[in-house]
Amino acid sequence: MPVWLHDWLDIVLPIGQILLILIVAWLLRLLVRRIIERIGHRYTLPVEAVVGGRRVTSFLIYAAALLLILERMGVSGTVLWTAFTGFAAVAAVAFFAAWSVLSNIFCTMLILTTRPFRLYDHVELLENGEKPGLRGQVVDINLVYTTLRETDDGDGAGTSLQIPNSLFFQRALRRWRGGALPAARGGAAAGDPLDV
Repeated sequence: MPVWLHDWLDIVLPIGQILLILIVAWLLRLLVRRIIERIGHRYTLPVEAVVGGRRVTSFLIYAAALLLILERMGVSGTVLWTAFTGFAAVAAVAFFAAWSVLSNIFCTMLILTTRPFRLYDHVELLENGEKPGLRGQVVDINLVYTTLRETDDGDGAGTSLQIPNSLFFQRALRRWRGGALPAARGGAAAGDPLDV
């Protein structure tokens, strides 16, 4: 081979390897997502488990692809380990400084294990006996927030609420299962059995 081609091979070969890593990671992610979907459908797993499985596997696949790409670019494992441990130490200090974030993450784990509500249930967080609380259909549960799509007929119809997960353990919760719509707010006219 000509000498000028050797210079180009030093550039083209790593770029080709990086592109190959990205393509394999993308195909692997598609394959794993399909497998998770089939397992979820076959064993009727909750939607939260399927979504969580997809998110975790996608993160792991792309993190592995990033490490392989960095290795192809000449970054050593020692440098990566040092950077990771330094970042972990800073993150630990930041998490202790932001205790509410940790509380919400812990409450997320409790929500996913104790299952006081599920995706697409209608829920209401009750303030106290006199005031209506935050109400809507659960459309997403992530590490910090639960997103509710408001279902009332008032000013907030069609909007979404992001409620910190720790709030679900500080207040009483009313739940309508199976996608059943709750009665419209409006006091005794709406037929609320608690109104006297």
